[in-house]
Amino acid sequence: MTITILGSGNVATHLGEAFHKAGHQILQVYSRNKANANALASVLSAVAIDSLGEVTNQADLYLIAVPDQAIQGVAERLPSAIKGVVVHCSGATHSAILGHFPHYGVLYPVQSLRKNIPTSLDKVPFGIEGNDLVSTDLLTQLMQPLTLQSFLCSSEQRLALHIAAVFANNFSNVLFQIAFDVLQEQNLSFDLLKPIVLETAQNVQKKSPKEVQTGPAIRGDIETIKKHLQFLTKNPNWLKIYQQLTQEITRNKS
Repeated sequence: MTITILGSGNVATHLGEAFHKAGHQILQVYSRNKANANALASVLSAVAIDSLGEVTNQADLYLIAVPDQAIQGVAERLPSAIKGVVVHCSGATHSAILGHFPHYGVLYPVQSLRKNIPTSLDKVPFGIEGNDLVSTDLLTQLMQPLTLQSFLCSSEQRLALHIAAVFANNFSNVLFQIAFDVLQEQNLSFDLLKPIVLETAQNVQKKSPKEVQTGPAIRGDIETIKKHLQFLTKNPNWLKIYQQLTQEITRNKS
């Protein structure tokens, strides 16, 4: 398969390297920054370009791997003669943004990818959406050798998945930071929490989060909750988060 990659960041790098290793021909790598395009293109044996006017119309797949707010601008400036499948990689952007192409879709990795951190894509779930059988079949065939967890996913489902990932990943991480700061104020190390963090992550691999919920809220331990709230009065933001999450746990315990 011949592929043009539009972008040179995290997702572009991981997918580009995976496609190249799988034997696909990467024709071009586009970036507004020619140095960035050159850096990735050199790894993928591709041609580096910094103008969308230079994009070939002969590729089988056009992978738009740019920030969400840039997808539409890139798509609108691609050659109108493109017959290949044009896809973006966003979790929160509807596939219809590419609707002016005959064949289009989405290839969404449910993972935070960083180009300087090696990641085995065979364990990363990929949501696939195509506007027709041509697009769906091409994306399915492309991903089957690369991951054990590719699945068909509509734009609405993908948005829900993206929201769920924000809750599970981004929000949990900011809670880790709050925990880090709470401990630091008392000259304690965050390392003390790493075993319980790991245990929680392991537990939800086997059971639903509701089944493994622990803590004073699920036990109805009002006295302990009061002590926690009193301790947190010096930081109103943390106090508000604690109260909100306690209410959510209490609401869901029945």
